[in-house]
Amino acid sequence: MTQFASIVDEFRQIWPYIFAGDLARYLIGAGSVFLLIWVLFRSRLAARKIRGITPPAGQIWREIGYSLVTVCIFATVGTSIGIGSMHGLFRVYTDISLYGWPYLVGSVVAMIVVQDAYFYWVHRLMHRVPLLWKVHATHHRSHNPTPWTAYAFDPGEALIHALFMPMFVAVVPMHVGGLFAFTAHMMLRNAIGHCGYELFPKGWADRPILGLVTMVTHHDMHHEHAPRNFGLYFTWWDRLMGTEHPEYRARTKLMTPDNGMPDSLKGAYASQAGAESRAGESLEVIALSGWGANEEGR
Repeated sequence: MTQFASIVDEFRQIWPYIFAGDLARYLIGAGSVFLLIWVLFRSRLAARKIRGITPPAGQIWREIGYSLVTVCIFATVGTSIGIGSMHGLFRVYTDISLYGWPYLVGSVVAMIVVQDAYFYWVHRLMHRVPLLWKVHATHHRSHNPTPWTAYAFDPGEALIHALFMPMFVAVVPMHVGGLFAFTAHMMLRNAIGHCGYELFPKGWADRPILGLVTMVTHHDMHHEHAPRNFGLYFTWWDRLMGTEHPEYRARTKLMTPDNGMPDSLKGAYASQAGAESRAGESLEVIALSGWGANEEGR
């Protein structure tokens, strides 16, 4: 009982600092992407705007509200990892000399690759299993995403995503700096992936190596055309499993100006704005039936 009380006391002391760090990461990550893309360079990036309409302010405030709950959950799991590490449950270290710099860099890369696999398969399940879809549907209320959508999860989904880290560090030793780099990358890539503007260069999706990294259009099409494009950072799982949207590569060409896009395809997407509005209005109906059925019949 005394040990349990000691752990609870440790949790109460550590949690506020972890929460502050997670909150700062969200506000700085999503906020900087929003400020740079949606405010400062909005005019210069106008030709790269993926959707024809702009999400209302009410959506952004809803996203921030859910994100604050997500930050609390992430902080709780992060605090548990910290305390567990002090008690030998997780393999988190602070002395770089234990494994060296090459290991530190390699472990971060490995964690990113493994998280992408975890995300892909969990994400697919969320679109197949009705109960999980009801949890995931909160995120898809942002049919036309913004940088603030990055953490806009139902508490259940936030917990599912948060559990990846303790499972990984229970097996793979990670330096605290490596965990910081991993979470910073996760936040920034999420904010960019939901920003609504194609920031990657022309022809990126068609390159043999670069094309394995998802463009902004990749995840934006998932919000628009679920269930397709389930990958987080990379395209290889979608391509291997046949879940990449068939128009993804053509769509990326449309989002990068002056590329000789056929007029027929341009015309096909020119009327997209009205369709988006209608799709957004019917999203709650879709959520009740679940998009899992669509994938079953794919």
